[in-house]
Amino acid sequence: MGDKDNGWKKALVEYVNTLNGDGLSGNAEPYRTVPDAEHRLRFLKRSQAIARREGASRLKPIRSEMRARLISKEENATEATCVVRFHLIRSYEQEHLPWLEERAEQERIRFVRTGSRWRIDRIEPINSEHNAVELPSAGEGAESDYGWGRRTVIPSVPYLNPSAAGPFKSKVLAGPGVGRGGWGEGWFDPSRRGAAYRREEAVAYAEQWWDEGNPSYENFEVNCTNYVSQCIFAGGAPMNYTGRRESGWWYKGKANGQELWSYSWAVANALQAYLSQPRTYGLRAEVVDSPRQLMPGDVICYDWDGSGRYQHNTIVVAFTPDGMPLVNANTVSSRHRYWDYRDSYAWTERTRYKFFHIADEF
Repeated sequence: MGDKDNGWKKALVEYVNTLNGDGLSGNAEPYRTVPDAEHRLRFLKRSQAIARREGASRLKPIRSEMRARLISKEENATEATCVVRFHLIRSYEQEHLPWLEERAEQERIRFVRTGSRWRIDRIEPINSEHNAVELPSAGEGAESDYGWGRRTVIPSVPYLNPSAAGPFKSKVLAGPGVGRGGWGEGWFDPSRRGAAYRREEAVAYAEQWWDEGNPSYENFEVNCTNYVSQCIFAGGAPMNYTGRRESGWWYKGKANGQELWSYSWAVANALQAYLSQPRTYGLRAEVVDSPRQLMPGDVICYDWDGSGRYQHNTIVVAFTPDGMPLVNANTVSSRHRYWDYRDSYAWTERTRYKFFHIADEF
């Protein structure tokens, strides 16, 4: 490893130490050492939001560990750009009871050399929770294999893709016929109702796959809703298969080289809209007023700018000693993260939440 490589990596280590100290000092002082002015402002706002939350909720950070892994790098004699994955492991305490939070973030960092010294010039968060998948405009893709915009009425039939369930498969009823559109392995009997939501299995799935993608599913760049849908499905929720991307809640898997799924399965605002719709059976949810009313396996939706369009979803997996939810999520892989997300660069003072209690029976 040459001097050039040592130089910018030394600057990277100094930045990692700054990140590691964020939230442990009890104030926003670490932000002052962040060299990129734009990122310094993001860092300051996040630090201040965390400090306000911890003061109000009596959360006490007691230990922080930051692991950095170099994902890629490009360099020459005067510049270097790298993508770094930061794995944060932080211990919190409330009412003398501790818990451990984990989070994995990625940033693109640009270094420049001035004389013999390397310094950070720019920092850009990658895959922020602020990113959201947008639905296509009316008519877009109407002739595609996904059936966008088609007017053909397809019966809504619960569908289970057994290859996608992994070790958390639900019981299925095999019927006659195995061709396309026919009954066969993996289809639920539509008359079968009253199945319980197995919250512990939804949570077990969320814990297993919080930091890696289940290879049975497509892994999206913005993966939060795909992950939450997988967790709910692992808990026994039947898919509402319509064959149309804009309706139902389903993931059919790969056909003709393409992944087939509904908007509600993989798009944050679409899942929020689907859960908001009343229905008599299948995947159903009730909007509740407070995060304290949630249970493991329930869902929280996030509208960062108060526009009414939700850009992020999480699943409840545990609770703080005073009864507030801890959540798991993807896009920025998170485990046992405090529900309000004030530690996210996406959070703003206009952030609004929607709390969904998933029905105990389908």
